[in-house]
Amino acid sequence: METLLSNPSSITERSPRTGIVFRKYSDSLLDSSQVLAKRIMDIFISSIFLIFVGVWLFPLIGILIKLDSKGPVFYRQLRDGQYNDKFLCLKFRTMTYDPGANFEQARKDDPRVTKIGAFLRRTSIDELPQLINVLIGDMSIVGPRPHAVEMNRDFGRRYGNYNFRHLVKPGITGLAQAKGFRGEIRVDYDMESRLKLDLFYIEKWSFGFDILIIFMTIKDILFKNENAY
Repeated sequence: METLLSNPSSITERSPRTGIVFRKYSDSLLDSSQVLAKRIMDIFISSIFLIFVGVWLFPLIGILIKLDSKGPVFYRQLRDGQYNDKFLCLKFRTMTYDPGANFEQARKDDPRVTKIGAFLRRTSIDELPQLINVLIGDMSIVGPRPHAVEMNRDFGRRYGNYNFRHLVKPGITGLAQAKGFRGEIRVDYDMESRLKLDLFYIEKWSFGFDILIIFMTIKDILFKNENAY
């Protein structure tokens, strides 16, 4: 698997927010019918879930979070989206509330993680509020996972092809996560492996590939990936 996109087809694309010009490197990304199908799927899945499941599940989780620890139900963090446009990524709060704390990755057996938070992280339920991000268009169901702005700057300096990840919308899940790369990024291998898979996804992207990744992710969650913490 190549770390750089190979044999690219390209077209200029300008960010509607920042005006930064990017190039798209994938024949599928230029196929308007597949791009439309992806957006329709995003709207369908997110709206159906939020209407029929989120309407009762979110309040229930909110109550459990409040009973477990002080602080807000939701955690909002500024992240880089498509074309590096910033957006507020939503999650259920899984750690003790400390508004003055500096950003630090969650690690295995992290003492900041609450009891209910550990369950939410292990099952990936903490990510479900991102369906709201999907519905409003900041994210997609499938795509490279968005990182915190601080991490993005660091990775952008260390990996010359890192910003290719921002040619598409970030996702709730991605090929890297479906392959088991979740949790803390501890060593270069962790990020390099995710980056290779993210770039492979962008180059080979298709609507059918998204469906496959969704089923791979469900399987990974059901079998309790050890990196989910």
